[in-house]
Amino acid sequence: MYVLIVPASVPFVLLATVMGLSWWEDHILPTAPAEPVDRPAQAPIAPAAPAHPAELPRADTALTREVVGR
Repeated sequence: MYVLIVPASVPFVLLATVMGLSWWEDHILPTAPAEPVDRPAQAPIAPAAPAHPAELPRADTALTREVVGR
């Protein structure tokens, strides 16, 4: 009978652990310092140009050495 208590209580123990760690993170750990006001503004980073996908062989083309080697 007591053997069934351990597997049945595992989800509750894990939930209590996660909730305890979340509370500890919110209340005990120091908060990150605020950003200084006099910090110089940075230019926004432009995203890289999207890469063009490689051209796939057509479905009606037979797989020859030239097609596979491309």
